[in-house]
Amino acid sequence: MKLLSPVFIIIIILICGIQVPALASVDGQLSIAQTHSSSEENEHQTVTFDIENMTCTTCPITVRTAMRRVAGVEDVDVNFEEKTATVIFNPSVTNAETIGLASTNAGYPAHARSE
Repeated sequence: MKLLSPVFIIIIILICGIQVPALASVDGQLSIAQTHSSSEENEHQTVTFDIENMTCTTCPITVRTAMRRVAGVEDVDVNFEEKTATVIFNPSVTNAETIGLASTNAGYPAHARSE
């Protein structure tokens, strides 16, 4: 049986946009790293985008991947039937315009809904 290399596994994780907790080594034991943030860093904003050009069930994968690659994006939920993407992000790191542009550049124009 051939084993997958750690580098290959990391590449797959990055391509798929899977978020994993950071690991820390304490006395040789691996554990989930604890991060401490200021209250400003813990603020989140949620925006729903109308997405154009989604014609098949694999299109949401491209939209989700493009939006998740934007620094500050924490979660993306794409709804194929409604042609929308709901994004949770840190507004001190990014904004709705940048997130929408990432989807647009991937071939799926995204327009933030006004509240």
